[in-house]
Amino acid sequence: MENKIMDIAVIGSNMVDLIAYINRMPAEGETIEAPDFKMGCGGKGANQAIAAAKLGAEVLMLTRVGNDIFADNTIENFRQNGIDTRYIFKSDASSGVAPIFVDPESRNSIIIVKGANKLLSPADIETAAEDIKKCKLIVLQLEIPTETVYAAVKFGEKHGIPVLLNPAPAQPDLVLEHVKSCEFIVPNETELSLLTGMPVDNEDDIRNAAAALHQAGVKNVIVTLGSKGALWLNQNGEEQMFPSHKVNARDTTGAGDAFIGCFSHVYVKTGDIAQAIKTANFYAGDSVTRLGTQSSYHDRAEFVADYPEQADFV
Repeated sequence: MENKIMDIAVIGSNMVDLIAYINRMPAEGETIEAPDFKMGCGGKGANQAIAAAKLGAEVLMLTRVGNDIFADNTIENFRQNGIDTRYIFKSDASSGVAPIFVDPESRNSIIIVKGANKLLSPADIETAAEDIKKCKLIVLQLEIPTETVYAAVKFGEKHGIPVLLNPAPAQPDLVLEHVKSCEFIVPNETELSLLTGMPVDNEDDIRNAAAALHQAGVKNVIVTLGSKGALWLNQNGEEQMFPSHKVNARDTTGAGDAFIGCFSHVYVKTGDIAQAIKTANFYAGDSVTRLGTQSSYHDRAEFVADYPEQADFV
């Protein structure tokens, strides 16, 4: 892969998902039985990279794993999905883990232990710099240190590479001034509220908060709204609403990452932001009909078989 032009550089996290399917959360001091459990590879950065790669994108992953039993399995999972693993570094720390609890209504609660993800540094970006420069899009999240996120944004700006920031999980210490040069910021409602300090209690609130983010200097603001779809404010401040793809949800874990991964792939392939949002809505909606995170993401052939009208875009 040394001389290969890559589509997307994902600079972000990896986690081991520990998913318990529960009837209810236990009370304090209570032990209850859960009917099912699954373990898989996750983390927002890894999920987004895997989704894009499954759809056919050439993806470089910059991340850190620990020195435990999870590390090699995580690296092998990236490799099996066709991702460039040269910049997955081992650290003297635990790997990141994410205990996830999913109830019968497919609602989820997640705890993350960042582990080695906390050690991903601006110096790691410099180590991978020559290959990141070959990429057409940089994708970021907030499960790594904010100083590394800021360094990646500056790197993209310096080298003319568009940057997509998914400001998740929401971080109150994120400084908008350091990320406003991103081509895309893609928050959900909670993250939008934290970024702007504004309420998001209804559609008008969401529009006003998105407009404030755009007025602060962000070219494209895409707010993911779950079952309500997505709102896009383009670089001219014009808004467009994209309805979701209606499905019977079984497990919403990782749906936002499916959206980001698919959007990134379609945008890099076509340059069409509106189409990328439309296709990403289909892909994210499709993913929630199956259990798990990465395991719920269809590859290109599977996705096109179910949605043949999307074949020209993925």
